[in-house]
Amino acid sequence: MAIAAASTLPFAAVNHRSLSYPSHLSLNFLRVSSSIQKPNILNSNILSSVPNKPNFRIFSAMSVEAPEKGSSTSFLDHKESGILHFVKYHGLGNDFILVDNRDTMEPKITSEQAVKLCDRNFGVGADGVIFIMPGINGTDYTMRIFNSDGSEPEMCGNGVRCFARFIAELENLNGKQSFTVHTGAGLIVPEIQEDGKVRVDMGEPILNASEVPTKLPPNENQSVVKERLDVDGVSWNVTCVSMGNPHCVTFSTEAIKHLRVDELNLAQIGPKFEHNEMFPARTNTEFVQVFSPNHLKMRVWERGAGATLACGTGACAVVVAAVLEGRAGRSCRVDFLGGPLDIEWREDDNHVYMTGPAEVVFYGSAPL
Repeated sequence: MAIAAASTLPFAAVNHRSLSYPSHLSLNFLRVSSSIQKPNILNSNILSSVPNKPNFRIFSAMSVEAPEKGSSTSFLDHKESGILHFVKYHGLGNDFILVDNRDTMEPKITSEQAVKLCDRNFGVGADGVIFIMPGINGTDYTMRIFNSDGSEPEMCGNGVRCFARFIAELENLNGKQSFTVHTGAGLIVPEIQEDGKVRVDMGEPILNASEVPTKLPPNENQSVVKERLDVDGVSWNVTCVSMGNPHCVTFSTEAIKHLRVDELNLAQIGPKFEHNEMFPARTNTEFVQVFSPNHLKMRVWERGAGATLACGTGACAVVVAAVLEGRAGRSCRVDFLGGPLDIEWREDDNHVYMTGPAEVVFYGSAPL
């Protein structure tokens, strides 16, 4: 049985996978506005208040009544056996299921369960599942992610902004806050700003070809900049950057000097980049259109998630690549289908800084 109701989501769902699931898979959830208070749980299924609808009810095999306004019981404090409580967030439409995993270093669900939860037809729907875990090596927290295909990436830029906002909710923190986060890409430091946006020190970009990694021939500096890559009979000019995870950035082909990214068929060409033999760890791929030296537009095919509405590490890689190719300055606004990110590659410390929003979509629970 599934329970679903409430406000229409302001962004499109993107999914290019067709998966088969056992008939017993059941997800019970209610979508709510990001502007409401945290919902209360009434039983082991779902539960949430709806703004301006104090008497809102959901009817299915059972009746669920919205809790009384002003109740202090926290939805996330409940620990029923066999039930996963989560909060869904999005960063510019790149959406994630956030799980409070602070009591253990073992993820509360497996990668196979994450695939089912992320499915947009039979599950909650998301680009990945993110776990908030105890910190190690002196950090405040550890971040792990399962992609929608079950693979585990090193890091996710939009995800880490959602991660920071979720921490603030869990710890009941207000105002400007910063955290140190251990990730597969190393130390990441997100900082929640007074306006609610999150600024993230993403660290230094990795340009050495063997560390990206890519098998494309490097230049004298051991980096890959404007190198030719043949994909499905088309010669693309690419620059390779790692932000802790691999990125292949392209602004042009041999025949087309300036891409018009809205005209690209990502579902067709994206997988051919991701699985190209020149990328032994697969790759994220960014297709970029330059409007001005400080204004770029990109579309992304993410390794393990497919076409998404935004990619934080991808935006960072794009600005680094644009600087290396002489197409843009070090501070840029990068537009996605889901909205803009502000990216700065600082010359003084060689770090890349990303600033953008992260928003609650809804609270939910699912049987394990």
